[in-house]
Amino acid sequence: MSAPPDRSRSGSADGEREAEAARALAGARPVPFWLDDPERRPAALPSLAGETRCDLAVVGGGYSGLWTALIAKERDPSRDVVLLEGKETGWAASGRNGGFCDASLTHGFANGLARWPDEIEKLERLGLANLDAIEGAVRRHGIDCDFERTGEIELATQPHQVAELREAAAQARRHGFADRVTFLDGAAVREQVDSPSFLAGLWFRQSVAMLNPAKLAWGLKRACVEAGVRIYEYTPVRGLSADDDAVTMGTPYGRVRTQQVALATNAFPSLLRRLRPYIVPVYDYALMTEPLDERQRAEIGWEGRQGLADSANHFHYFRLTADDRILWGGYDVLYHYGSRIAAEFDQRPETFRTLAGHFFDTFPQLRGLRFTHAWGGVIDTCSRFSPFFGTAHRGRVAYAAGYTGLGVGATRFGAEVMLDLLSGDSTERTALTLVRKKPLPFPPEPVRWAGIALTQWSLSRADARGGRRNLWLKAMDAAGMGFDS
Repeated sequence: MSAPPDRSRSGSADGEREAEAARALAGARPVPFWLDDPERRPAALPSLAGETRCDLAVVGGGYSGLWTALIAKERDPSRDVVLLEGKETGWAASGRNGGFCDASLTHGFANGLARWPDEIEKLERLGLANLDAIEGAVRRHGIDCDFERTGEIELATQPHQVAELREAAAQARRHGFADRVTFLDGAAVREQVDSPSFLAGLWFRQSVAMLNPAKLAWGLKRACVEAGVRIYEYTPVRGLSADDDAVTMGTPYGRVRTQQVALATNAFPSLLRRLRPYIVPVYDYALMTEPLDERQRAEIGWEGRQGLADSANHFHYFRLTADDRILWGGYDVLYHYGSRIAAEFDQRPETFRTLAGHFFDTFPQLRGLRFTHAWGGVIDTCSRFSPFFGTAHRGRVAYAAGYTGLGVGATRFGAEVMLDLLSGDSTERTALTLVRKKPLPFPPEPVRWAGIALTQWSLSRADARGGRRNLWLKAMDAAGMGFDS
């Protein structure tokens, strides 16, 4: 008979691990690191007072709205464009995300291949062209956002994920993308970034850039103003109606009469009620460390400065900043009953403690490092994890939503699609099945909440069981709502 486990020793180790996480978090500011930059943060613009008229009104001052307004002026400088933002430009997901600017329009190659196999090569080509256009706009407009086209390494941290990454590399080769993707075995991946957790990696060399997300949003705001866009901040839109002459939107102190509208509200409740069942707002969380010193940088390597993400269902994403901090986010994704969105959800100490513990498990050589910022925020997701599009009010209102955390890059493509739809032009973009068809809607409450809770439990169970998906996840896959990301 074997001896019983030494629970006192195990409990002691767990207690020390929790204490280590608490110590590392003790001085963390409860605000997004990127937005905590008063020297670079632009002054707020005045809110709308009275009535105004325009050719195009854009609702939402995140990336989606900013790109739409800027590209609209680039296509037609004479077009009168108004952008309405409920708070300040870039305050929500656009200013608090991880700063991964991914070329993928489909939330990763695997998701795109599973859903649009006949279009995957075109989608990949359009995605890379979109990333090139973002890089070009950053240079053209002089946007200082620490843009680095480093690529990203998807990591295997469990044995079954090694085989999955090998197969993903083989699929990329079969579709002609061998020059963009490199499989790294355990030794090769640890030459790039040293962690005992890394068993293999898949390096997407040119399809991801790292950047400072708030500085990108602020730079796009400046570029919009310089192009002649009229931006009104602290101007939430209360409602939308249309008649034969124009679309009218009410605000607290005025209203807008416009010929066309682009809705770029993403996670927030759409002004088109029929779209709300397609979107679920979920909360994501992140930590930022203090800057690494030379010794710490040498211990982990990471000379290529790639973005990193592991391959679990509940995954972590992490990257270096311009001043050699490490952003560490992901794992927990929280949905609140009734699709509630509230500022109080931006802070979740239990998630921060979990993330801190996972950080030191991954990089034990960095024990003693402190976190300077801890924050969360809401993002939009849909049942296919990638954006969807459409029009309303006889083609005078266009929308794009459902970016699921990859909106830093894909929102620019979405802006082009919305403008194509509003113009009535048939383009390569509007011909895509991705654009022409919508995802399945989510069910109403309480089924929505119960289904998401069961899915989260099932995903955690799959992570703990070598990736084996239970009957619930297989049923979701068969229904076209596969939660595999």
